[in-house]
Amino acid sequence: MTDETRPTDGRTPSDLSEPQGRPEFLPANDGWESARTEQLGWNASEQRPQPYGSGWGDPSGRPTGDTAIHSGPDYGPPSAPPPPPPGAAVGMGPGWGPPPPPAEGSPSHGRRGPNTGVLVALGVVIALLASVMGSVGTYLLTRPSASSTDPSYSLGPAPTGDTSRPPESVAGVASRVLPGVVSLEVEGASDAGTGSGFLIKGGYVVTNNHVVALAAQGGDIKIVFNNRKSTTARIVGRDPGSDLAVVKPEETFGTPEITLGNSDQVVVGDPVIAIGSPLGLTGTVTTGIVSSLNRPVVAGEDNDPDPAYISAIQTDAAINPGNSGGPLVNAKGEVVGVNSAIATLSRAISSQSGSIGLGFAIPINQARRVAEEIITTGAAKRVKIGIVLDSRYRGEGVRIATEPTQGRQPVDSDGPAGKAGLKPGDIILELNGLRIQDSTELISLIRSKSPGTKIAIKYKRGTEERMASLTVTAEAEPTPRPS
Repeated sequence: MTDETRPTDGRTPSDLSEPQGRPEFLPANDGWESARTEQLGWNASEQRPQPYGSGWGDPSGRPTGDTAIHSGPDYGPPSAPPPPPPGAAVGMGPGWGPPPPPAEGSPSHGRRGPNTGVLVALGVVIALLASVMGSVGTYLLTRPSASSTDPSYSLGPAPTGDTSRPPESVAGVASRVLPGVVSLEVEGASDAGTGSGFLIKGGYVVTNNHVVALAAQGGDIKIVFNNRKSTTARIVGRDPGSDLAVVKPEETFGTPEITLGNSDQVVVGDPVIAIGSPLGLTGTVTTGIVSSLNRPVVAGEDNDPDPAYISAIQTDAAINPGNSGGPLVNAKGEVVGVNSAIATLSRAISSQSGSIGLGFAIPINQARRVAEEIITTGAAKRVKIGIVLDSRYRGEGVRIATEPTQGRQPVDSDGPAGKAGLKPGDIILELNGLRIQDSTELISLIRSKSPGTKIAIKYKRGTEERMASLTVTAEAEPTPRPS
């Protein structure tokens, strides 16, 4: 304990060696006097009030029962009240004093945040914890629980039954026709392709000319049968004008020949089945109906000097590249057409585009005649009526040219048309009662006929319509196209 009087400048009177309960203060900048002035809210220009009466108070705010109070001189009028404590301070008793200034070299009491290294370490720890917790959560959510499985669960055995189908069903027809359908793999000098075909009497295979044309100049043909056995083949003959060809495989492995039907008995709406190897997928079966008859189709490249003119059977059965040369059969399993071309959205006819439900097949009656002629003579006969058409005409029907074209007269006087009385400038309106729309349709219809077939033609001369009957003939000598 102490009861001595102490100066008031720079020190705080106290009789406690270790004050208790002292609040924290910021360190002084220029001495504790200025800090005390600012903390107490006094104006430095005013007279600082002094304690009076009983002397110094205990800065700890504790009762002063055990502390001697030194009576000192009065520093102000007796009636002057003691200075009020600051608003933000905690009262420490009457006459409390400010804390002593910090000693030089003492550590600062200001709070500092964690350094960068601590923050980085903390972030890594948090990320690791988040990753672990996420993995654990995922496992807990996705792990099979005991309640999600049923060891006794069963869907039961598959039903049993007979795989045979009625002969008139699609499956029944396909089972009979598929063995006679083959796939052709053709390699030329610089290109290759695939197609389809079907076996006819004598071990010959009927297909499209554009399928085997790559091998016409020394290429190779490989035929794969439905039983996956294969052999090489040679070209017997081909007819670009009808897009038909016949090849002869070295071996048939006992494959049955296919049955040919009568395309003249086909009507619109008849169900049909297309079988072939689209995109190399052998033994593909698609179904549809006969969408139209006598559809004029020109098959071949744009610069082909001798394109194929086909009066085709139109079908919506899917026909794709690779189907070419395959059979189109009726509900009896008889071949009624040879799949040859498809239409594209650009209105071009090509065998190199996907199906949009517009497929075209060569009538089997025409294919039968061409195949017989190729096998017997090596080439097919080109039928004609002996006229040259006016390609510039855009009116109704088709007009016979009025002037010679490339050395040919508009009407061959010794040909079927000349003998029937047709003359240059006549306009052909109908053939066998079918209204003619353009020259492509007329050429396709005439080429689909066999030599010696009689046809009826309605034509217009001036303003008068007339009828003529004529018999189509073949060119004097067909041009052989052997392999």
